Amino acid sequence: MQLCSIRYHSDTFKLIFISIFSPPCLPKGGSCSDGFKPPSGGLGVLGSGVKIFSIRGFSAFLIFIGLPSLSISQSPNYSEIFGDDWKKALLFETENRSWMEPVLAKNHIPYPLAVAVIFPELVRYSALRDKMEVTLLKALYINMGDNYANFSVGQFQMKPSFAMMVREQSHSVMSRRSGISFKQEADYEDVFEYRKSIVEDLEDTKTQFNYLVAFIKICDKNFRTNRMDDTTRLKFIATAYNFGINKNTAEIERMINKKFFNTKLFKTENYCYADVSLYWYKLYNLKLKLPITPKGGTKPP
Repeated sequence: MQLCSIRYHSDTFKLIFISIFSPPCLPKGGSCSDGFKPPSGGLGVLGSGVKIFSIRGFSAFLIFIGLPSLSISQSPNYSEIFGDDWKKALLFETENRSWMEPVLAKNHIPYPLAVAVIFPELVRYSALRDKMEVTLLKALYINMGDNYANFSVGQFQMKPSFAMMVREQSHSVMSRRSGISFKQEADYEDVFEYRKSIVEDLEDTKTQFNYLVAFIKICDKNFRTNRMDDTTRLKFIATAYNFGINKNTAEIERMINKKFFNTKLFKTENYCYADVSLYWYKLYNLKLKLPITPKGGTKPP
């Protein structure tokens, strides 16, 4: 969670500047405009023209110099919150990096960005639960469609409706050089075969990853996310991934800081999906000691 911004720093600095360098706010009655009365003994002045800032100014100064550490210390430690599920997700990323990196490099997508978008889903994924869901709902979806069974599938917890939207828009963002292409509904004999192909895609982790690549490309085209700074781009795309690619910019932005993400079958405390993504993203960059650039992704070491 980001507790402050550049604007907040600026406003804090103005408060400190005014508190330190402006004359003491002591009306004739000897009290400040906010009702603070300096104690007897001359707290307002040390000696010949040497001013001491007020308690309010001093407090603001302490807040100002402590902001960087405050934003880190008060950010939720998701690695501890999610425990073994977090470790499981880390293991998946490490074991699959060798084939994920080349796919992303070929499509000019920063590796930390793409993995951060799906990392909360890696934390939430349960092989046992996923198998049960697919077994029970696959037939219902193939025969009735996503209005009757729109369930999360696979390591990246993608839904059939999500895959359908990616397929429909992928032709406008994926070049032949990308090595990624999807068949459209018209390429199948009937709608049942089309739905069956989607489920089969989502049951394969590498094919799911192709959907992720296409999804990020769609976000870059529809929302110009590739023109955003690293943090803004990540939080926007992560929210769109969790909330819906079919939403408009304003709808996605309103959801960025909402807390709807949890990892359990039964309702527990909710967290912000984009914050979890950003937490892993920062840890990954810290581990590699990669600087975050204003635009265009992270620089190589």
